[in-house]
Amino acid sequence: MMGLMASEETRTVETRTAMSATERGTAAATNTPETTPGAGRTRAWATRLVVVGIMLSALNLRPAITSLGALLEEVRDGLGMSGSVAGLLTSVPPLCFAVFGVMAPRLARRFGPAAVVCAGMAAIATGLVIRPYVGNTAGFLAASALALMGIAVSNVLMPVIVKRWFPDRVGSMTGLYSMALAAGTSLAAALTVPLTDAMGGDWQSGLVVWAAIAAAAVLPWLPLLRDRGTTTIAAARPGEPARDADEPQAPLRITRSRTAWSLAVFFGLQATAAYITMGWMPQIFRDAGVSAGTAGVLLAVTMVMGVPLAFIIPRVATRLPHQGPIVLVLGVCGLAGYAGLYLAPSGGAWAWALLLGVSNCAFPLALTMVGMRARSGPGVAQLSAFAQSTGYLISIPGPLLVGVLYQQSGGWGLPIALMAALMVPQMAVGFMAGRDRTVEDEATR
Repeated sequence: MMGLMASEETRTVETRTAMSATERGTAAATNTPETTPGAGRTRAWATRLVVVGIMLSALNLRPAITSLGALLEEVRDGLGMSGSVAGLLTSVPPLCFAVFGVMAPRLARRFGPAAVVCAGMAAIATGLVIRPYVGNTAGFLAASALALMGIAVSNVLMPVIVKRWFPDRVGSMTGLYSMALAAGTSLAAALTVPLTDAMGGDWQSGLVVWAAIAAAAVLPWLPLLRDRGTTTIAAARPGEPARDADEPQAPLRITRSRTAWSLAVFFGLQATAAYITMGWMPQIFRDAGVSAGTAGVLLAVTMVMGVPLAFIIPRVATRLPHQGPIVLVLGVCGLAGYAGLYLAPSGGAWAWALLLGVSNCAFPLALTMVGMRARSGPGVAQLSAFAQSTGYLISIPGPLLVGVLYQQSGGWGLPIALMAALMVPQMAVGFMAGRDRTVEDEATR
């Protein structure tokens, strides 16, 4: 009898041990802490904080650029810039994004994505405070580069943070932060001139005011500075088991992937169009007889189109097996907008602003495809850094060339023809990037 009771007790202990192991395995597989309800509440609080941090950070990813576009003529006069130097100024953003963006994955591995984005927001705030008051072109460019460095690393790490914290809601979260990015872009374009007028017409005050939002964006990331993990569950193909994104895996030779190259070139050409638009479109309208305030509002209209569309397009894109048709629709809108700017820049200004605003939504589409063209967190980080850094390198000559053509020809005919010509290859490579495949399939040794 005693032997029977001992045997039964042994089986009970073994059963409990097996159940415990199963529960631990289940907790690991679902990537949720196997802890108390208090830990669950901490996780929920941290998730909400990440959402706030993403939204505030996204608001700061373009005002440094579009606020300058609205006051470019005043800045040129104040600092004694030529048209070519002003064109160089509009090329600084993609140059900084290319140079500093490639550093983001390495920094994130060492310090954690939250810490790098937090430092990025601090760099934006510092650069925006300094640049209006340095008093010369070289100092203005250097301070702008500091702010743009913060934007560059945040640009690259936003898809990584979304993939890590919201692996099952990539489309929705990409849409939300793209919408916040578009809102910040349009607000800076629309409000910079009125704020400058309200503060006595001093362009320095009109530029420095945007540093306050960047300073506020530092705060949500501070409690997350110790979060250095990038653990997510990698999305598996049908029939493949889900796996932890941080598991050792074959290294990606990203330059062997046609999809990565297509996405990088698409990113570069859409960035070229976007930075030409942000840097030069107000001047196009002003040269056509539109007032400075109205030109700033027109740029804001172009940017504000991204608010609803940046939320809708990623959600639609994640439901389609091929994102190429969306690329083509956006490209046709761009061609129509450039044709309008060439034929009747002031007569149909509002329509051209709307069409170009739709076309500029290639940016949130490109970000969405970055998240869709890689299965794992590390894969997304590597693809994001490659596509954005290579893409921004490609985009550097565009705004500078527009400035040179404008100064040499004395008009906007040649620059607008260049913008329209670049839209054709953008549509072609974007269609290729939209195919249903991943870089892991193409770039793993």
